[in-house]
Amino acid sequence: MDRLGAMAILLKTVDAGSLSAAAKELDVPLASVSRRIAELESHLDTRLLNRTSRRLSLTEAGQLYVEASRRILEQVEEAERTATGVYHDLKGQLSIAAPVVFGRTHIIPIVSDFLRKYADIDIRLVLADRLLDLLEAEIDVAIRIGDLDDSSLIALRVGSVRRVTCASPTYLATHGWPKDPQDLLRHTCITFDNLASSAAWRFAGPKGQVVVPVHSRLTVSTAEAAVDAAVAGLGLTRLLSYQIAHEIHAGRLAVVLEDYELPIWPVSIVHAGQQLLPKRVRAFLDFGVPRLRDLLRQDPDAFQP
Repeated sequence: MDRLGAMAILLKTVDAGSLSAAAKELDVPLASVSRRIAELESHLDTRLLNRTSRRLSLTEAGQLYVEASRRILEQVEEAERTATGVYHDLKGQLSIAAPVVFGRTHIIPIVSDFLRKYADIDIRLVLADRLLDLLEAEIDVAIRIGDLDDSSLIALRVGSVRRVTCASPTYLATHGWPKDPQDLLRHTCITFDNLASSAAWRFAGPKGQVVVPVHSRLTVSTAEAAVDAAVAGLGLTRLLSYQIAHEIHAGRLAVVLEDYELPIWPVSIVHAGQQLLPKRVRAFLDFGVPRLRDLLRQDPDAFQP
């Protein structure tokens, strides 16, 4: 059995979300995808996927196997490129865009290691909490958080983050912990206008989406300002999990309304998708994608890719 090929089909199925979607992306019959995964499960003598009419999910063994397979295939690809000389004589400037806090916490460490490895490549790192047009801004690679609208971009999913509501322990001790979204009617809020409306916040309820009016006493334009204001006890705020991770771990903020969080958002690395990527872009993708997946996997406030 071609185990590397079977691993690749399994990963495509997991990333695509279904056997049929994987078959379509791979341009092979659905029966072939199903058969290859069944052969892999038979070889391993364990079930990797839970299949129902509505959804597909990984078993515990499947989760571990997918993580290991992803690392193995990435290492094989990098070894092949190294052997064929793809990384020789790399030079020039690489432009990368990322959200401000995510860039500081997740991208700077990767960029630092990349620059040490490739002495003839320079990087322009653009940190902005707004979507940049890759062509107009002359960006080679960008980090996008959330569902992707531009289908012309090539996206590599590296993980997921949560959309969370939080406040300082001092504020919650004084004003009480909200037990459901309607409790926000008696609270004051801090709004980061790139993420949440200053007039109403959306939540996931048992019967569908819930929209609750909020009293936003302070609206800010950066996540850092929203964090600082929440730590100061000015009210509840809504941010992405990685934006508050440090304050949560330090006990300066606490997450509330976890049972009502909206669906997780994917984190993707995107590029314009030229047929022949510049070598420096390919080198960064090969270098950065597995490391970013590992960083998000290790983050207790993030989810698996």
